[in-house]
Amino acid sequence: MRAVSLSLCLLGAPAAAHAQRTPALPALDSARLVADLSALSADSMEGRRVGTPGGARARAWLQRAISRIGLVPAADSFAQPFTFSGRGGAATNGVNMVAIVRGTAHPDRYIVASAHYDHVGVRAPGVNGDTIYNGADDNASGTTALLAIAAWAKAHPPENSIIFAWFDGEEAGERGARAFVEHPPVPLEKIMANVNLDMVGRNVKGELYAAGATPFPVMRPLVEATAKVAEVKLLLGHDSGVGQNNWTNQSDQGAFNDKKIPWVYFGVEDHPDYHKPSDEFSRIEPAFFVRAARTVADFVRRLDAGLDGVAAVRAAAKAP
Repeated sequence: MRAVSLSLCLLGAPAAAHAQRTPALPALDSARLVADLSALSADSMEGRRVGTPGGARARAWLQRAISRIGLVPAADSFAQPFTFSGRGGAATNGVNMVAIVRGTAHPDRYIVASAHYDHVGVRAPGVNGDTIYNGADDNASGTTALLAIAAWAKAHPPENSIIFAWFDGEEAGERGARAFVEHPPVPLEKIMANVNLDMVGRNVKGELYAAGATPFPVMRPLVEATAKVAEVKLLLGHDSGVGQNNWTNQSDQGAFNDKKIPWVYFGVEDHPDYHKPSDEFSRIEPAFFVRAARTVADFVRRLDAGLDGVAAVRAAAKAP
């Protein structure tokens, strides 16, 4: 993910002001959430670059975590391999990890909740000679938050099926997400929406952005409802105009946007450790991270409950 600082419309405030008139946010296992982030961003993962031993090690860890939750594969296997041409035309092999929680009312209607688990690997020495780009915020934070949301969904079955997709190769140009929409595990027309997480682990101002309501206004009331109970400052924006201020194509939601699938992207603006070896677990703000994950979980719950309206927009977008 790439972003720049921009002050936009404040939609929400801490949940305390609304606690007496709003439902409780989904309860996530905060200790597991923080421990998982620490494990996935460890030096042993070697920056999780697509097509590397570090990436494979991260993927093995991720499969164990998915199995621990008790999820089932969305296809024949959790692992969904893909290949793309890298620099100089060399083939690079990536692997998406894809699971599903079946819906109780509309099992053949799908939401895709996603995060990329890759980062940029091992590079030239940076701060203090460190060569490992741990990617704690980018995007071990989104990856492990998605695990926690999947565990909550497993324990509280949704009305619609939710596909949980951990994409590989985002840092190489959203390669995993683009492979997914070209070869989805379910018919593409039955995918109603995408919720993407990329960098949700820290922000000194307690701010989390939700992009997507400008290109898909049907998402606005759902984001606004979430903002009213959010435990972080949920802001709307970064989804219009040109350049770095528009995040539409700057993470995996871009692949869904190209297919006219409504989406909402949750992430923070850039911080000084973005794409540096110093993006380490020690820089994560655990309280913010847990609150951000709970906020996204609440949005997923609201999206599931209000998917009829989104499905109507999705159907109109497919019409000739």
